[in-house]
Amino acid sequence: MTPREEVPAEISGDARAVTLEAARDQVRRLAATFATGRERRLAEQLLLAAIDMIADRTGTLNLKIAAAVVQEMSEAFRVFAPYTNVPKVTVFGSARTTPDDPLYAVAKGVAADLAAQGWMIVTGAGPGIMQAAMEGAGAESSIGVSIRLPFEQGANPIIAGDEKYVSMKYFFTRKLMLVKESRGFISLPGGFGTLDETFELLTLTQTGKGLPVPIVLLDTPGDPYWETLDDFINGQLVRRGLVSASDTSLYFITDDRAAAVREIVTFYRNYDSLRYVGDLLVLRLRHEPTAQQMAGLNDEFGYMCRSGDIVATPPLDPEVREQDALDLSRIAFVFAKHRYGDLRAMINAVNAFVEAP
Repeated sequence: MTPREEVPAEISGDARAVTLEAARDQVRRLAATFATGRERRLAEQLLLAAIDMIADRTGTLNLKIAAAVVQEMSEAFRVFAPYTNVPKVTVFGSARTTPDDPLYAVAKGVAADLAAQGWMIVTGAGPGIMQAAMEGAGAESSIGVSIRLPFEQGANPIIAGDEKYVSMKYFFTRKLMLVKESRGFISLPGGFGTLDETFELLTLTQTGKGLPVPIVLLDTPGDPYWETLDDFINGQLVRRGLVSASDTSLYFITDDRAAAVREIVTFYRNYDSLRYVGDLLVLRLRHEPTAQQMAGLNDEFGYMCRSGDIVATPPLDPEVREQDALDLSRIAFVFAKHRYGDLRAMINAVNAFVEAP
């Protein structure tokens, strides 16, 4: 018999605990071999979670799902890694849109405009709007994240076989990669999938699980697809108190291609990024605000503070330790975390400190 066959099917609780702790010690040593500092702690956390899941005998199907998710995410992270510092826009829209549809030309044109300004275009890599956007951006400025479906034939010809293409089994891992690294989003009309992606994006932003980003809902002239949805949101959701009126500022509806590009690009003309440091929400800005501008922010948005005021601040200690965007100016406040629509309005206000290009 092999050593593997000699291991008893069941071991006592004490022996099991000893074996599990020995495995955990091996995991800690393994993590230390490949990572240091905070990455080492996170590597330990990832590996220990896997060990605990196996030890819990969670079942074949659950292990299959977990293994596939980690493998998929690892592959997707490798695809995106060389382009971390390149700004990206994800384009959502129907796979059924044909090349003779005016929406196809709009998707192609808006992607070309953004690519010309240094943005990469991320799509689901399928036909229709996704292919149109990739045609506009060109393969060199496109990243594709497809979903394996029984009735679709894989990636469109623009991105098929490209090193910037990854295919995924699960919708939730695919949606994560379509959102995770993009700094702007454009949704064109589509079916259930497009609506699902758009509303999930809005939900992430509304609840603070996602960062504030420009979200453009792009129609064609005379075809009020998103305007009709906006009527429903205001007439039903806002009226019933199911969402706040300020939540409608999370998205921008237009049928003007140039306005869509402008909404994406100018969102970052002053605002750069945010992070939390303890209870403080820190907004990093490209231009230092004046005392008069700070007074105006407090007058208009002071109600968003759970305590204290909105103040200008130098980089805070954790930011200094991590060398996190130290060249940028900052404002900080204790944020009442249920006002993310209002936070978007505040970002618009700080962007207005700088003249739009």
